[in-house]
Amino acid sequence: MGKSDIHLVTDSNEIEHQFRTVMRRLAGGVSIITAGGDEDITGMTVTSLTSLSASPPRLLVSVNRQASSFALIERFGVFGVNILGSDQQELADRFSNGRLKGPQRFEGIAWSAGTSGVPLLGNSLATIECRVDEIIERYSHGIIVGSLLSFDLSPQLSGLVYWNGQYFEVKHEVDLDVLWDASIPLAHVR
Repeated sequence: MGKSDIHLVTDSNEIEHQFRTVMRRLAGGVSIITAGGDEDITGMTVTSLTSLSASPPRLLVSVNRQASSFALIERFGVFGVNILGSDQQELADRFSNGRLKGPQRFEGIAWSAGTSGVPLLGNSLATIECRVDEIIERYSHGIIVGSLLSFDLSPQLSGLVYWNGQYFEVKHEVDLDVLWDASIPLAHVR
């Protein structure tokens, strides 16, 4: 990295803008976090889901404290994680659409209540029901640590990824072929 590649910024608004630009370069799996129960349900599209620990099984997600999902997660103490497949971009858009609120986001789509009552979306790559272990409030967001109550896996192996402001499909069969073709020349180099 040369000196011309380094950007020193001191204006706080410019720092936030630059930070968002930098973070858009990080590809992230797309999930929908669902919350609530009965008639009081909502959900939101996130790329902030990550594994925290396998032993014991814990995950974390960062949610804006102003989001309606945050209030329901805090109140009910449970939330759903719905990891999206490559064919679910429309669903990701639906749950990030500011015009649709709460239960409207679920109208006309397949979903069911988990054992805790939290809504879980049908046809996801995986669904996970979590109990809130801890909420760490920092700045505008809450870092929510969840312990697994239940999970379900689809046999599908193609995911949805968000990178640089766009959705991309990662299809297991197609991308394995591309990786295999790319690795053949490398094998001959050794």
